[in-house]
Amino acid sequence: MSFSSFNLHPQVAAGILASGYDEPTPIQQQAMPAVLAGRDVIGLAQTGTGKTAAFGLPILQRLLSGPRGQVRALIIAPTRELAEQIHTAISELGRQTRLRSVTLYGGVGLPGQIQKLRAGAEIVVACPGRLLDHLGQGNLTLKHLEVLVLDEADRMFDMGFLPDIRRLLRYVPARRQTLLFSATMPDDVGKLAREILTNPVTVQVNHLQPLTTITHALYPVNGHLKTPLLLALLARTDTNSVLVFARTKHRAKKVAEQLKNAGYSAASLQGNLSQNRRMQAMAGFRDGSYQILVATDIAARGIDVTQISHVINYDIPDTPEAYTHRIGRTGRMERTGDAFTLVTPEDRDMVRAIERAMNTALERRTLAGFDYNAAAPAISKGGQNRPYESRAPRSPQRSPSSYPAGRRPSSNGAPSHAPSHAPAAPHSNGSASRSPSHNPAGSHGTPSGRPAANGHHAPASAHAAAQPGPRRRSGSR
Repeated sequence: MSFSSFNLHPQVAAGILASGYDEPTPIQQQAMPAVLAGRDVIGLAQTGTGKTAAFGLPILQRLLSGPRGQVRALIIAPTRELAEQIHTAISELGRQTRLRSVTLYGGVGLPGQIQKLRAGAEIVVACPGRLLDHLGQGNLTLKHLEVLVLDEADRMFDMGFLPDIRRLLRYVPARRQTLLFSATMPDDVGKLAREILTNPVTVQVNHLQPLTTITHALYPVNGHLKTPLLLALLARTDTNSVLVFARTKHRAKKVAEQLKNAGYSAASLQGNLSQNRRMQAMAGFRDGSYQILVATDIAARGIDVTQISHVINYDIPDTPEAYTHRIGRTGRMERTGDAFTLVTPEDRDMVRAIERAMNTALERRTLAGFDYNAAAPAISKGGQNRPYESRAPRSPQRSPSSYPAGRRPSSNGAPSHAPSHAPAAPHSNGSASRSPSHNPAGSHGTPSGRPAANGHHAPASAHAAAQPGPRRRSGSR
């Protein structure tokens, strides 16, 4: 199937060609006919499957005819990074149409956004909070709105945006086309969909199937050895761009600093950064100036860097849904990638929840030659050298869509090399066998309102030779 089968306007087709799209992805093939026909649509597909074009292209096709200078399409996104990503994609696809798109989100001043709104735009991509600010001040009207899109709806619910979404609905016409796209469908999102969509067409693409483009591995380790293990993994793994997830803003910043001190080109992306610095970090990660980006879950929404070869969970996510979103940063658009998760004994319940959601046991690995028995550093009087903070075990909140397995080829087309490790053979219940000398995973062996503006895997064979890691900064960098 090709894009020509959709009979798109030549100006829209020109944008597809200029963007380098060859053929539609499964979500585009299944969703676009219904969207082009004016139907309400629920699109369920994992991150990185092409959802933006699935609604963006039909919106451009629709808005080519009709008045200009009025807000006729509104796309709601949970984070400013995702809003910018959507805006950029639609601007590129619609370059020949002369349709205008603006972004509205917090962290930047209102005057510049007001100026763009007054200049006239047909498409607004916004975060809920800042959009409500503009609506409350009368800076824009939605009375001419034809299409409403809720993107990454499950994440908006997780971030507490549901009350804001309900407030926004008061400003939009009752007669409209509504599109809801999500990686997962929690009960509250399903309830909202039933309330705001009319006789929707539901499209599901690999929603409950593991993606075959991503290989998963758990690395059991005691908390105070996470950073040394991360450095050892990077040194022995052949990577392109690497995205590391940390639970808190403070930890993301600290891990990025530790990576830079070790000689890696790294940056952090977290809520304490100004919008300009966040955009600089993203731009540097996209163009390769930073090979490693350490991010929190919220800040990472909207990262669309196709060359990410590895996602490393320095901290395991709090829900299986969050795991879905994290690993979706690699293996995008049918490319392949690897997802490594460092797991401590406290993580075993979440590991089990993720495995249940994926309906498969994740491979446990240990890194050959790594000292898993190293003692935690002493705590100085000033609180420095403090080991990784322990925490109480978390109870899984809900199960999401399933996930992948696959290998990322190296640049020469051969399979990529995993770090040198000794895989643990899983028991019949999905747990890994334990070495008598080391068992950081615990006795069972299964380690696992409104925000600020802002089954089993076959074990890989152990490799004797260390593989090259990410490039490090030269002295002149």
